[in-house]
Amino acid sequence: MGASLLRLHFHDCFVNGCDGSILLDDDSTFIGEKTALANNNSARGFELVDDIKAEVEKTCPGVVSCADILAIAARDSTVVLGGPSWKVKLGRRDSITASRADANKFIPAPSFTLSALKSNFHAQGLSLKDLVALSGAHTIGLARCTTFRAHIYNDSNIDPSFAKSLQHKCPRTGKDNIHRRLDLRTPISFDNFYFRNLLKKKGLLRSDQELFNGKSADSLVKKYAADSSKFFKQFTKSMIKMSNIKPLTGNSGQIRINCRKVN
Repeated sequence: MGASLLRLHFHDCFVNGCDGSILLDDDSTFIGEKTALANNNSARGFELVDDIKAEVEKTCPGVVSCADILAIAARDSTVVLGGPSWKVKLGRRDSITASRADANKFIPAPSFTLSALKSNFHAQGLSLKDLVALSGAHTIGLARCTTFRAHIYNDSNIDPSFAKSLQHKCPRTGKDNIHRRLDLRTPISFDNFYFRNLLKKKGLLRSDQELFNGKSADSLVKKYAADSSKFFKQFTKSMIKMSNIKPLTGNSGQIRINCRKVN
C-alpha cells in the first residue's frame, strides 16, 4: 500500500495544492478528483486513510487535517519500504471543494515527453532536479497496461527484449488493468534501481524513460543511479518542497472530520 499512499499525496498536491481535495467524494456542488483520468480505477488507499483519520480523531478530535495525514503517510510509507525520512511540516487545512477538471489538467500523464514534464512541474514551482528525484518514487508500486501500452509498442527508446516481455502480458487491445512493476527488480524496496533501470532503457512508462533519453535530465539519472544517498538526499528536499505547494492555513479551508466530505 506504500506506493499508493505516496501517490495520493503527490496527486493531491498537484491539484490546487496539498489540501486533501483528492479524498473528497462527489457531492451536489462539485465533481471531485477521484474519477479524473489519472485517478479513476487507479488511485487507492482511501479506506486506509479513513482508518487513520478515525484513529486520529479518537485521540485528538478536530485538530489534524486530512491533508496533513496524506503528507505524513507518504513519508512513513517511504521509510517502511526502506527509503529516507524527513521532517514533515504540519498545519495544512483541508479544502472545501475539489475539481475533476483541474485534476485532468494538472496531474502529469505517463505519455508526457521530458519537455511536457518540465513544464508541468515548473507550473508547481518545481525544478528539473525535483522532477527527476520525485520520479524516483517509481522505484515502488505498479502501473496498469493502459499507461505503458504506447511505450512498449510505439517507442524506440526501450530495450527490445524488455518491450517484448511486456507485450506478452499487455496486448495491443484488452487487458487494460493488468499490472506490471514500475521497478522490475525491487518493486517493494525504496532504492535507486528505478534509475539503474532507466540506464538500461527499462523504464516502464514513456514518462520514465524520457528522463534518460539524450536530454537535459540524463546527468541527474546517472548521478542517482550511481549513488543512492544522493538520490535520497534530493528526494527528501523535493518532497518537502512538493508538500508545501499552496497549503491552506489560518482561516482558509477547514479540518474535516470525515476526509470524504466537507463538514
